Amino acid sequence: MSGRRPSAFLLGGRRYSPASSLLLAAPFLILIAIVFILPLATLLHESLFVPGPTTAHYARAFEEPVYLRVMLRTLGIAVLVTALALLLAWPLAWVMSRSKGLGLALLAAAVLLPLWTSVLVRTYAWMVLLQRNGVVNQLLQQLGLVDAPIRLLYTQGAVVLAMAHVLLPFMVLPIYSALKGIPEDYTRAAQMLGASAWSTFREVIWPLALPGVTSGCLMVFLLALGFFVTPALIGGPQQMMIATLVSQQVREMLDWPFAGALVGILLVFVLAITIVFKRAVRLDRFVGSA
Repeated sequence: MSGRRPSAFLLGGRRYSPASSLLLAAPFLILIAIVFILPLATLLHESLFVPGPTTAHYARAFEEPVYLRVMLRTLGIAVLVTALALLLAWPLAWVMSRSKGLGLALLAAAVLLPLWTSVLVRTYAWMVLLQRNGVVNQLLQQLGLVDAPIRLLYTQGAVVLAMAHVLLPFMVLPIYSALKGIPEDYTRAAQMLGASAWSTFREVIWPLALPGVTSGCLMVFLLALGFFVTPALIGGPQQMMIATLVSQQVREMLDWPFAGALVGILLVFVLAITIVFKRAVRLDRFVGSA
């Protein structure tokens, strides 16, 4: 039996050749090419070559104030959603990193269960809460804080709140992973050396948790830039974001070249943010050490 273990270990631990790895990944790559790359390439081609070689569609996006406002609004909402998600995720991730057993299981379920629920269902839940005769307005009136229902739905605040709730798990999980990897001996050592709670957080916990924070912020920010369902249902015309504008150009205006230009602008911006982030915080090092 002892002579068979090395061969079994070698069989289970051997490295696949690049050709074998590519063959195993082929079904996934083909699926991505068909459902993502091909439609995206078609839109970008139409934005540059319909009716002929032109950049007029891209110029139109920046020259007309209404489209420029939509792009700036999308950027602003993405920043607000990221900030709110970070504000909500840090305490939860901290408690999770210090919890064990049943408490950790319940907190993890609270974070993960929403991921198994449709975004559409969660968005409609917020509509029920925030509508004119919804739960929030009824509660405010019962507490005597307002005399009549106030407008909560179809506002930028409602869009930011609902999007932050939907994207919260993508912020919690990276921060929890980073906090969980910080040995408790570090904080005890800092306290023994006379560091205050704030100094311990600033000098020990925050720098070590920064990879998780930056990774979570990047994921939430990029997802918020292209979010469609929640802004389309909860936000009104004054809160239109770029994904809703693209849908409007395709479905209502039938202006596919201009929709492709909007997609191209968003794609370039996302790629630029990702490259800057990767160079600034050395994402490869964080992923490799995880």
